[in-house]
Amino acid sequence: MGRVIEVATGFPGYNARMPRENGLLSEMLLTAGYATFAIGKWHLTPDDECHMGASRARWPLGRGFERFYGFMNGETHQFAPALVHDNHMADPPQTIEEGYHLTEDLVDRAIGCVRDLRVADEQKPFFLYFCPGACHTPHQAPREWIDRYRGCFDDGWDVWRERTFARQQASGIVRAGTELSPRPEWVPAWSSLSPDDRRLYARYMEAFAGFLSHTDHHVGRLFDFLRATGDWDDTLVFVLSDNGASSEGGPSGSLNILHGWNATPPPPGFALSQLDEIGGPRWHNNYPWGWTVAGNTPFRRWKREVHEGGICDPLIVHWPRRLAGHGGVRHQYVHAIDLVPTVLEAAGVAPPAVLGGVPQSPLHGMSALAVLSDAAAPEYRATQYYEMFGCRALYHEGWKAVVSHPFVQTDQSFDDDVWELYHVDVDPSECHDLAAAHPEKVAELVERWWVEAGRYDVLPLDNRPMSAWVLDRPLSVPPRSRYTFYPGAAPLPEVVAPKLHNRAHAVTAWVTVGSVPVDGVLIGQGSGLGGWCVFMSEGRLRYAHNLGGVEVHEIGSDVVVPAGDHELAFRFRPTGLHRGEGTLLVDGSVVGEGPIPRFTPARFSLTGAGVTCGYSGGLPVAAGIIPPFRFTGVLHRAVIEVDGEVSVDVAAEVRAAMTSQ
Repeated sequence: MGRVIEVATGFPGYNARMPRENGLLSEMLLTAGYATFAIGKWHLTPDDECHMGASRARWPLGRGFERFYGFMNGETHQFAPALVHDNHMADPPQTIEEGYHLTEDLVDRAIGCVRDLRVADEQKPFFLYFCPGACHTPHQAPREWIDRYRGCFDDGWDVWRERTFARQQASGIVRAGTELSPRPEWVPAWSSLSPDDRRLYARYMEAFAGFLSHTDHHVGRLFDFLRATGDWDDTLVFVLSDNGASSEGGPSGSLNILHGWNATPPPPGFALSQLDEIGGPRWHNNYPWGWTVAGNTPFRRWKREVHEGGICDPLIVHWPRRLAGHGGVRHQYVHAIDLVPTVLEAAGVAPPAVLGGVPQSPLHGMSALAVLSDAAAPEYRATQYYEMFGCRALYHEGWKAVVSHPFVQTDQSFDDDVWELYHVDVDPSECHDLAAAHPEKVAELVERWWVEAGRYDVLPLDNRPMSAWVLDRPLSVPPRSRYTFYPGAAPLPEVVAPKLHNRAHAVTAWVTVGSVPVDGVLIGQGSGLGGWCVFMSEGRLRYAHNLGGVEVHEIGSDVVVPAGDHELAFRFRPTGLHRGEGTLLVDGSVVGEGPIPRFTPARFSLTGAGVTCGYSGGLPVAAGIIPPFRFTGVLHRAVIEVDGEVSVDVAAEVRAAMTSQ
């Protein structure tokens, strides 16, 4: 994989296409007689293969899982998710108004998988991969869970870091002698913030905390069910995160991550005006950098980098029948690639030489079962490399060389990067850079890094995060100038949908209207977080464009479409960069027009909300659309036609936005 699917470069090791010779744990255990279930976030299939016309070879059921229920994106809306059930897209079983939340649904599905298995077979072992959307952005939870934390973070991130570090020391989770890394200079002291900023930033963290506690509660329901079936004592459980805390909320937090992607920040004071909505369905919120640093206590830096704040993650292991010493702590070095061999040893399954007729590559990890079984077991892993967006690190026998390469900026040569050196066995929080005192150790570890990088497909180094745009990465479905949609079809993901940004485009629908004025969506894309929609309201044609949930520009018609067959259309003509004029037409006659002063520059959605025809998703683009808002007449088809090239400024603006973060 190398990085997440959306920014795959195409180089070996970075093309987001896991080769068959690298069999997954699900495939290995399936051949050993296990039932295999995947529930929740997948995010391992190339994004242009996450649609109903794609091959399912890289979907969960194509990689050894027998059942799947979850989402394919890196993130999704927790109240109105883009769901996949096995090999097809699915709607949530409830609406936002009915109290739906994704985590609760995922736990219900996980329980259902085990329940169905146990009814049929009381002995068959199972592998359950469970990955909720928590606590990735958007930080969304039922209001009552967020309100439990009201006021709990008013003291700010500096005090919270100190209290957290004290608890870590008291519990032994951090090694004796560990120091709390200093707050970085680019994160302000909490005491220096204005009262309004403190209120806003505390609320962002309340939403995160409520999201986490809500998840913990519902995962507990899954564990309770395993106790009820008698599986609990002999179930090996790993609980872990996939990286350090996220800095993607920026220095002051984010109401909607699309604001950054589209370089369209909301007006000053807008976030504070939405204080009570943070954590609810209306926003795609993420906390500011200060809470990122606090979340990584006591370490430095964060996700997307390879200092300990980006790569050192908690791992909780539970297996009553085999592992003694409840509450024990381990400090031996264990890497994520060691989990597969650990499970295989625990299950008594040898790594297969051949899977599905494909000879297998050797496992690169090593079993950690001895360390889990005995706190005094020697550390078995001597060396491990790291790389992420040009940041590199090499751990070897208690020492670590690490370099943080500038994110996005491609003008700084990798050769100009300055390596740091830490003796992490005694300084796990990387407080004391020993590079100047031990240049020979730095040279040794850097040389080892190049050896490991050559061995494991790390090269060439490439820190461009938006290479999907910049490199014009080819898609599995080539773009075209005309797209035909039929009512009720599954949503078409944005990556393979028509690109409307800064382009002339026409949306045309052919309908039959009865004697009663019609309502409903003709065609639309995105959600209340950003998107557009052509729809009917009380028999009148309307268009809405939603820019990041902040600006909604609507064009309406006073003409009631009469009974009969009709051609309904919307036309967009650019009048400048990311702005233009919109026109509504009925049977070729203009019935409404108006300006769209700011058209979305880059992305309508990051939560999987695609193009829908004849209905709306669960979070509507504009007021007056009550999901699913199905068209009440007869919608025969809708066509989107695009003209001209996609603006090259899309990539430039996205890169500028990411640089600011």
